[in-house]
Amino acid sequence: MMEDVQRHSVHTLVFRSLKRSHDVFLSNHGLLPPVDEKAEKIRRAIKARDCYGLVFDDVKKMQAMKHLREVEAGPNPPPPGTAENEQPPQNEGALMAYNDTTNRNNANQLANIIKKAPTMPKPKWHAPWKLYRVIAGHLGWVRCVALEPGNEWFATGAADRIIKIWDLASGQLKVSLTGHVSTVRGLAVSARHPYLFSCGEDRQVKCWDLEYNKVIRHYHGHLSAVYSLALHPTIDVLITAGRDSTARVWDMRTKANIHTLTGHTHTVASVITQASEPQIITGSHDCTIRLWDLAAGKSICTLTNHKKSVRDLVFHPTVNMFASGSPDNIKQWKCPEGKFIQNLSGHNAIINCLAVNPEGVLAPVQPGSMDSEAGVFSMTFDNSGSRLITTEADKTIKIYREDETATEESHPINWKPDILKRRNVIIL
Repeated sequence: MMEDVQRHSVHTLVFRSLKRSHDVFLSNHGLLPPVDEKAEKIRRAIKARDCYGLVFDDVKKMQAMKHLREVEAGPNPPPPGTAENEQPPQNEGALMAYNDTTNRNNANQLANIIKKAPTMPKPKWHAPWKLYRVIAGHLGWVRCVALEPGNEWFATGAADRIIKIWDLASGQLKVSLTGHVSTVRGLAVSARHPYLFSCGEDRQVKCWDLEYNKVIRHYHGHLSAVYSLALHPTIDVLITAGRDSTARVWDMRTKANIHTLTGHTHTVASVITQASEPQIITGSHDCTIRLWDLAAGKSICTLTNHKKSVRDLVFHPTVNMFASGSPDNIKQWKCPEGKFIQNLSGHNAIINCLAVNPEGVLAPVQPGSMDSEAGVFSMTFDNSGSRLITTEADKTIKIYREDETATEESHPINWKPDILKRRNVIIL
């Protein structure tokens, strides 16, 4: 009871104190100095410039470009209010000189603006791709594919826990490899050794000797499912990544865990590697992409442009760039600093995988046999760039090639540089 009385007394005192303060300032309200309108205008102008300065600059540039177009189209009367302020010379020769000087200044101004504007060349025509072979044999979702460097065969891994090797020319099954006890999620074929590497949801990473079709090495260390792996092109290093939010760098021969790349906060869905910097790039379900220093085993930078999980990464075979696929869109980046180049839009479904051939063709996700089984989990071009191999949720492997009967007239390029138009709105 006493506590309630004390609490009520405190509330009463606080209320009375606030009321006295309010009454004091209310009585002096009429004695405040008047608002300085000039100072208020300056304050608002500074705030507007600070918040919207770039917008104002863009508007000025657009107005300058519009004025130049009007001048180039033909002689126009001066805008209202300028005829009295600007009096050109009265004789005809001086008038021509005045107009030439004005046009030259406007042309120089426009040239400076256009120099800064991005350019997008029209893409080279390529024949459309058509399905020419469907290979069946797996009993579960086909989750990964890897091509042999000699372009003679390719390997696939599936939810039936089996790795199958197929002849690329005929599509015939050559051999089946068993050893995983859960879904096989990643494959890679070494260009330097007769080895096939595999990883799966059973947390295992295996090295297969293709001369004997047997496992010769295991790489132990991941704490959960391993979703992706990659082989360094010039040194005997294997990189794996998975659901434990890490990527691990292994010595291929000694099986030593050289580095554990930590920093992602969710599943690392994709890892790729190259000989130049950055040598390792990872994409994660935490919506970020990380570029890594292989020697130091540390992150160089983190790219946060994606708003949804990053499902796949792919290097361009000839240009020092890479692309990332996510449910929001495909983004194009420049190495080595990871500079964002552009978005590649057009998909209306989740993007699981990407593939690029030497001619710069970025493969789109192809439809499956049924709407309910239309998922494409992985894809790769053959070494000639003329065939595309996809692995799908309908348990099949599909091979596409360019339509030899197509011409540029029958299948014209539907080229609409939307990105350039959007950027022009900002720059001009």
